[in-house]
Amino acid sequence: MRAIVIERFGGPECLEYRELPEPEPVAGQVVIEIKAFGLNHAEMHMRRGEWAEAAPVSGIECVGLVHACPDGEFPVGAKVAALMGGLGRTINGSYAEFTRAPASNVALIESDLPWAELAAIPETYATAWTCLFRNLQITKGQTLVVRGGTSSFGQAAIGLAVDAEARVIATTRDRNRFGLLEDLGAERGEVEGPALALRIPEAKRIDAVLDLIGNSTILDSLAMLRRGGRACLAGWLGGLDPIADFNPLGQMASGVYLTFFASFVFGTPGFPLSDVPLQAIAERVAAGRLRAKPSRVFGFEEIREAHRVMEAGTARGKMVVVHE
Repeated sequence: MRAIVIERFGGPECLEYRELPEPEPVAGQVVIEIKAFGLNHAEMHMRRGEWAEAAPVSGIECVGLVHACPDGEFPVGAKVAALMGGLGRTINGSYAEFTRAPASNVALIESDLPWAELAAIPETYATAWTCLFRNLQITKGQTLVVRGGTSSFGQAAIGLAVDAEARVIATTRDRNRFGLLEDLGAERGEVEGPALALRIPEAKRIDAVLDLIGNSTILDSLAMLRRGGRACLAGWLGGLDPIADFNPLGQMASGVYLTFFASFVFGTPGFPLSDVPLQAIAERVAAGRLRAKPSRVFGFEEIREAHRVMEAGTARGKMVVVHE
């Protein structure tokens, strides 16, 4: 099979095309014929050698057809999505014509959506849904701030929260992108930057903050919450540097909650993929209630260009790769 291999750590030029054996069927796992896959910043960090783990074949998610399933969890030929479960980290991932994923990390996702649109859903929407409705426990009428709202993750979170009838305020570094946030259903945009808690009129009345900027802003996010409010740290758009001298007793307000979510736990006993309504999300996308159209679609032979766009930060949404 054709696969894209990390030959060495470095720039996009380190991604090479190779012929590799197709993955053999193994009990408890599913061999998938990949039709399309989403691109993620984690794969950029793996390519650079900045991640703790990186398999030779990258890619943490995909959509496609079941090619083999020894234990019968999924019928051969069924449409499925797969994400995490070590894909691209400890086992060869989705940058190939076939991959093999643990059955616990595979979900049926029957839909007439084009493969490119289906590929924009799995990791981004599964993670956003879990952050919003498990960690933050968002309910109708609550006020949510999404920091990093124009990222693919942020756009998915805004759509899901608005669909749940929450009030959403979202941030972006570029004031010219307020229109995009409002088109997604956000009540308004705010310029992302230091001390947002001192600038936002709803400070101390915010129910929840989904912070995708990361360690550089999470203390500020906690400062804008009401008593009982929740902040979820789920991204590092602002870099991976740790919080300097973090002292919860001195730096967190009393009565607020700090939580964290990383999608690599999907498929483990405490975080079954079956908990995420991927099928319902796909149906809402098809009905126009959620917008999951990719910002850019690349062919399989264009992986280096796709990584260059991702590295330049000009994706402006979810990018996907399709097998032609």
